[in-house]
Amino acid sequence: MTKRSKPGAGPLPGQPISLRTLGEYLNLSPATISLVLNNAPGVRSIPQETRDRVIEAAAKFDYRPSFYARSLRKRQSFSVGVLVPELSDGYATEVLDGVEEFLIEEGYFYLTASHRRRPDLMEEYPRLLMERSVEGFIVIDTILEKTLALPTVVVAGHRPIEGVTNVVLDQRRAAELALRHLYQLGHRKIAFMRGGSHSADADERWECLMSVARDLKLTVSPQLCVQLELRVSTPELGFGPTNELIQLGAEFTALVAYNDIAAIGSIRALMNHGLRVPEDVSVVGFDDIQGAAFHNPSLTTIRQPLRQMGIVAARILLQRIRGQATFPDVVPIHPEMVIRESTCPPDPKRARPKAKPA
Repeated sequence: MTKRSKPGAGPLPGQPISLRTLGEYLNLSPATISLVLNNAPGVRSIPQETRDRVIEAAAKFDYRPSFYARSLRKRQSFSVGVLVPELSDGYATEVLDGVEEFLIEEGYFYLTASHRRRPDLMEEYPRLLMERSVEGFIVIDTILEKTLALPTVVVAGHRPIEGVTNVVLDQRRAAELALRHLYQLGHRKIAFMRGGSHSADADERWECLMSVARDLKLTVSPQLCVQLELRVSTPELGFGPTNELIQLGAEFTALVAYNDIAAIGSIRALMNHGLRVPEDVSVVGFDDIQGAAFHNPSLTTIRQPLRQMGIVAARILLQRIRGQATFPDVVPIHPEMVIRESTCPPDPKRARPKAKPA
């Protein structure tokens, strides 16, 4: 026969503790304990000594309020759904760091679904997450084609959708930072990568780069523009397209990669053709992912405050879930130029090695 703890004695070792058991131990009502542990508005009517006793006992017996009870009581799941292209993507993981940081502070949890840019999964996953009672969505680096049935915040969306808040980088400013840096170094023959049609901010970034190039009176040669189409989040994204650029034979002294992952692949392709970075070709990345500073050479790049973007997205989503009357359609985030080892002035006297076809 299992022994039961007597009122006031506390639970036996290993025995699960409930709100009722804790109440018996403290000789307090479950309602009083709940007020204290949830820091509810009515807690001010409870003496400080009693509050201290409750907190001390909860810590002593490692009591945790029932998540399911709280959900039923408040009719909330305290969870949100997050849609990302790839969990291995450095961009998405850094945004997720910020999302997680804010949600934990607010007592929320998140469920993540990686759609791998497959249209069927992008259609199915929101429905599956709603079946798990999420209260809203954060969508990262994904083209959202329609309004979802719950409050939604998109990071790097750049497509206006009614009822959706977009947390976006100021792409115009980012383009200015990248091109003015290369221009001031003396580069005039610059190659460009255009993001794939599946990338949420590809068109906006490209249009801004071309606009800034016109302002600087830079000639953008079609031979020095390459379209990215691979749906991968590995250096292969930039490796193949850079090989194509080199094989076309047009000379360039600098390359603006679509992102840091593509830049890393580009540097490998350049080196495979006997070209040095930055002595022969300067390379500028985009994002400033965690590995950018540790690559050899370390990447000059446009820093997106990805973690901060995640925090902002999570904060706005919870404001919307909680019924804030108004919310912005667009929240612009400012970029920063990070100058490292992958860029330097071109040397017109230096004999650049001829690239050989791969």
